[in-house]
Amino acid sequence: MKRRTLSTAVAFAAAAALLLTACGGGNDGSADSDEIAGASRQSEQPDKSAEPGTSQEDRPDGVDLSLPKDINLVFDWDRPEDANEAAAMDDAANFFRAIYRGVDKRTANEAGVVAYATGEGLRYAQTQVNAWIDGGWTATGTLRHYDATTRSAGDGTSVEVAFCADSGKFFGKEVKTGKVLTTKPSIEDFDYYKIIMVKIPTSDALWQASKVFVETKAAKCQ
Repeated sequence: MKRRTLSTAVAFAAAAALLLTACGGGNDGSADSDEIAGASRQSEQPDKSAEPGTSQEDRPDGVDLSLPKDINLVFDWDRPEDANEAAAMDDAANFFRAIYRGVDKRTANEAGVVAYATGEGLRYAQTQVNAWIDGGWTATGTLRHYDATTRSAGDGTSVEVAFCADSGKFFGKEVKTGKVLTTKPSIEDFDYYKIIMVKIPTSDALWQASKVFVETKAAKCQ
C-alpha cells in the first residue's frame, strides 16, 4: 500500500490505509504494447442484489454512488469524442466512486463495487475497501484525477483508461475518534493508473474495471 510521511505512531496505519495503490496490480508497461492487457477478459453481469434498497441517484443502472461531503473525488479531464471511450472513462470514475462509497459504508460488497468491477478489478476494489475497514479508517479530503488518456481494443469491447492521481490533500480519518491522519507533501502523493474497462455484453451503457495497474511515486504526474 502507499506509504506517506507520518509520525512514528501512525506510520504503519497510514501505510495500510492511505490510498489505492499497487495492492491489486503492478506497473507492467502495458501502455507500450499494441495489445491492451486484459482486453479479452469477459465481463460479468453485476449482481444488483448486493445492497437491496440502494437509491437510484439518477444512474441508469440504479446504483447509488453518492459520497459524504468531506470525500471529494475530482475528475479533471476531458471526455473523448469516441462514444465507447467516453463511456469507459465515465465508468472508470464510477469505479473509484464506488470504492470510496464502500469505504464510507464499511462494506466491500457495496452495490457500486459489484456493478463497476469484475474479475481482478473486483478483487482489487474489495481489497482496497477491506484495508480501510480493517484499519478502522474512512477517507476525507480531495483526491484529484487528471491527464487522462484512452485507448480502445480492436473489437471495441475493451478500453484502457490511464490517468494521474494526486492525493496530497486526501487523508485517512479514524472512524472512532475522527482524527485525520495528515501527511507532508511528497512524491508519494502521485500515482499513475491504467484501468482496463470492459463492456458488459448485455448492456451498452455499463463498463466494468477488469484490471488495475498502478505506478506509485509517479514523477510524471507532478
